This record gives sequence, C-alpha cells and structure tokens, in this order.
Amino acid sequence: MRTIKYLLEKEFKQIFRDKIIFGVIFIVPVFQLSILPFAANFELKNISIGIVDEDHFEYSQQLTEKILSSGYFHLKDVSSSYEEGMKAIESNTTDILIEIPNHFERDLGKEGKAEILIAANAVNGTKGGLGSAYISSIIQSFNEELGYSEPLAEGIVTTNLFNPHLDYKHYMVPGIMVFLLTIIGGFLAALNIVSEKEKGTIEQINVSPVPKSAFLLAKLIPFWVISLLLLTISMFIAWLLYGLIPVGSFWIIYVFAFVYLIAFTGFGLLISAVSSTQQQAMFSAFFFIIIFALMSGLFTPINSMPDWAQTITLFNPVRYFVEVMRMIYLKGSTFSDIAGQFGVICLFAVVFNTLAVVGYRKSS
Repeated sequence: MRTIKYLLEKEFKQIFRDKIIFGVIFIVPVFQLSILPFAANFELKNISIGIVDEDHFEYSQQLTEKILSSGYFHLKDVSSSYEEGMKAIESNTTDILIEIPNHFERDLGKEGKAEILIAANAVNGTKGGLGSAYISSIIQSFNEELGYSEPLAEGIVTTNLFNPHLDYKHYMVPGIMVFLLTIIGGFLAALNIVSEKEKGTIEQINVSPVPKSAFLLAKLIPFWVISLLLLTISMFIAWLLYGLIPVGSFWIIYVFAFVYLIAFTGFGLLISAVSSTQQQAMFSAFFFIIIFALMSGLFTPINSMPDWAQTITLFNPVRYFVEVMRMIYLKGSTFSDIAGQFGVICLFAVVFNTLAVVGYRKSS
C-alpha cells in the first residue's frame, strides 16, 4: 500500500506539471461541451428557399408568410419564373424552390385543390428531403385552416415525452459527456504508459521490486479520479449552460461511469502493450475513437444504420454508455432499466483488462 501511495503521488505530480496534459484534461473538454452541442445540431433550420409566385393574390401571399414564419426557412430568392428560380438552385443560392402557379386562388376556391411545385436541391439529401416534408406539412395545415381539406385527425393532442421542447442539445449533451470521458479515461492513460517505454523508465520498473500490478494501478487510478472529476464538471456545465439535470439518479451515473472507466483504461492498456512509442499509441487510439464515436449512436441513431452496422455496434462499449446517459438524463431510468447495459460493460471490463495484462506481460 505504501508503494502505491508513493507511486500515486508521483503520477499526480507528473500529470499536473505537464501543462499540455492539464489543458487536454480540463480546458479542452470545457470548450467542447460548451461549443459542440451547438455545432453538432441535426435540426434543419434556416433552409434557403426561393419563391416563384405567379398568382399574386391573397392566398399565395398567406401561404408564403406561413412558410417563412415557421422558423425553418430563410427567403433567399424571389423570381418571376420557374427557370429563373432554378438558376438560384443551380448556383446553390437556394435549397428549395416553391412555384405557386397562376390562378392558384381561383382553382383552390372552385375545385378545392390546386397544385404547387416543390423543387429541392438533393445534393444534400437530408436537407432536401426534410425541407420538402416541412413544406408539405405546412401546406396541409394551410389547407385545413382554409377549410379545403379535412384534418388528418381530430381530438388528438401530441405530447413529446422526455424532451418536451424538442431541444436537440438535450439529446447531444449526455452523449458528448461520454465521448469526453472516453478520451480522458482510456486513451490518455494509454499514452501515459507508453511514455514510460519511450523514456526507458519501464526497464527500471521491470527490474525494481515494485510489483507490476502496483505500477499499473498507480498509472490508471489517477485517470479514474480525474475522469470522475471531469464527469462532475461536465454535469455542472450541462446544468449551467443548458439547464440539463438528470431526471434519474446521479449515483447510477457514477457507478456505471466507474465500471466503464475500468473497461476503457483496460482498452488503453491494451493499446499501450502493443505500441512502442506515443505516436503509435496515438494513431491506434485515433483509429478506434473515430469508429467508436461514429458507431455509438452519438450523432446518428443506431436504428437508422444498416443491419450489419447495427451488429457491429454491439461490440462497441461507447454505445452502451451513451444509451445509459440519455436514459438516465432524459427518462429517469433506474438501475433495473440499465442492468443489461451494465452487464455488458462489466464483460468488456473483464475482457479488455485480461487481454491487456496478458499482452503487457508478453511485451515487457
């Protein structure tokens, strides 16, 4: 115990003396959590739109105002003909073109229906598809207000559960916390161990009476402590900037995070075991972190991925913690609700650390 105590004291001093590591651990995560939720926003707003109004009567003007007042569209071009409006799309000035034909109000009054052309720039398929869907919904609502079509459903009240204001940041922030914890807890620990190999001090450790288990624990425990501190700071920032507080228990988050950190520091140790330099470890870590992030459901829902990709995500530990953080933060899930994910993370912890210890013994 006394050996571990002195080793821990040495590790903490070494970490906080390095200004770069200190910045990576504290300053960078604060900036990322403050900026990334605003940048990584998949809500489509301010879609550039062009209008061709060939009717110029009251109904066409009301429809135009209703579309622009929805908050999703920004008027970029007003043209007198379809051909002129298409030039704006071809030059990427606008994303969507709406043509309101001549006699629109007359046809709507006489026949109860009138055609409207919606042309979308599908180079960005998401913006074109969703923008067209938004406009179709607005037109349907416009028809119902005028009494030219029956409402799709009467007496139905829509309630948005768990995120009533549909604020995308509430969905992103818990996932970003997991991503930051992954970087600090796993990969920085790996780089720290590999640095001993580069400096040559690992050879001194190997011939010293210090047990390898004590050496590894002294290397990993500081990053467990720092990661849990970072998690606390992240939750404070989430409350301060976004008013986001877990509906569920803080303690479940900390228990899950602790086991998750054991799993990921084991993964970091595995990387360090097969790497001779910090550069090798950094590139290996970068390779895996990109895959883990893209396949975790952090940015895109796992259900929308192909079946083969959904199968791959089952072997991604980040996926389970992202799910758990969102469940606890937004739904107030209890431990029984996340028992499956907790069991899988425990399995990852056993497998990663076992492989890491075996690989470390062989490499040293």
